[in-house]
Amino acid sequence: MQTNFTAAQLQEPRNVLANGILRKCVHCGFCTATCPTYVLLGDELDSPRGRIYLIKNMLEKGEPATAETVKHLDRCLSCLSCMTTCPSGVHYMHLVDEARAHVEETYRRPFLDRLLRTVLATVMPRPRLFRLALIAARLVRPLGPIASAIGFKQGEALLDLVPRKLAAPEPFGTPGTYAAQGDRRGRVALLMGCVQSVLDPGINGAAIRLITRLGYEVVVSGEEACCGSLTHHMGREADALARARRSIDQWTKAEVDAVVITASGCGTTIKDYGHMLRLDPAYAEKAKVISAMAKDVTEFLDSLDLPPATKRLRLAYHSACSMQHGQNITSLPQKLLARAGFEVVEVPEGHLCCGSAGIYNILQPEIAGRLKARKIANIETTRPQAVATGNIGCITQLSPGLGVPVLHTVELLDWAYGGKLPAQLTSMSGLQP
Repeated sequence: MQTNFTAAQLQEPRNVLANGILRKCVHCGFCTATCPTYVLLGDELDSPRGRIYLIKNMLEKGEPATAETVKHLDRCLSCLSCMTTCPSGVHYMHLVDEARAHVEETYRRPFLDRLLRTVLATVMPRPRLFRLALIAARLVRPLGPIASAIGFKQGEALLDLVPRKLAAPEPFGTPGTYAAQGDRRGRVALLMGCVQSVLDPGINGAAIRLITRLGYEVVVSGEEACCGSLTHHMGREADALARARRSIDQWTKAEVDAVVITASGCGTTIKDYGHMLRLDPAYAEKAKVISAMAKDVTEFLDSLDLPPATKRLRLAYHSACSMQHGQNITSLPQKLLARAGFEVVEVPEGHLCCGSAGIYNILQPEIAGRLKARKIANIETTRPQAVATGNIGCITQLSPGLGVPVLHTVELLDWAYGGKLPAQLTSMSGLQP
């Protein structure tokens, strides 16, 4: 693609990055076939190729984002399916992240949208505050239809996602150091995280139990909490980079062999710290080191050569977009589950997003709802006893609509290798604890 940035514009790092990415695009359109919003809406501007044109136009003009451009950028899920499909290596993720930062800096959103985004960016990255907010939201949940009736559909979507019962605290996963069992093989840090640590603390609990049984000491820092992913994808770069620096400081100080992550959305961002902080002389090298050390929990477990196990359960594996497209982890989880004795079946249209996409299901509830219904219909064709996935957002999105439990992959692996039966499976007959 030809670009027309001026020499002065190319003094700006954002434009230099965008220029290099844009020039790789050859207009082939392969990305349109796998873009969820284009598949649903059929609008060229709601495809990666269309959004690339909008971003090019916005940045070359050097003007504030327009309402039309913002509408189509907001509809992007950042599922990154286009990057998996693209034959030219267009790094759409970095391009759309820069575009969102430009939008955040130059565009004034309508009041309710601005207020909602501010609330989400303030509350969700802070686990204690998030938990209190969920308790309060349960009380006003019946007001959801009223919010929708006055044109604030995002308010109803937000309240619909509030769990009817909050997860009980999990002792394994709170900040601290968890000793290795048997001969000590190494030391790893585990991302505590923000949303997941409140909505389903049992995921990190299962990871810690399994990893310590395998001989690794696990460190959970209470100082890192949110990795910065949520605000990064909202274009709030100052906040996101501050959180990234904080996490890097904690993990560097911990002197670990790896940083293990159980939320694939977080993993995609942490593996990109080296890029995000490339212009920060104090953190550029440290960020590269941490990015190289970051591993999804399935990557880490695969390196340990787990033995075959005998748990029997028919699982549909839902590959989170941040796992398959963001981190290019396409078969490891299925391989680990099969080795652990589970029958693993692939879901039709597995490349398409379920509609969760961080806070997308709050900000774009209509599109997210259509994607959710499509994903659930595809999962149901496989007739599973349970669904396995690697991201809390997908679990939250899919659980209410499916008639079978949706579990994190590591919860099933923990059970298969000597851990307790996951709570979601206790009602099933014939399963051994």
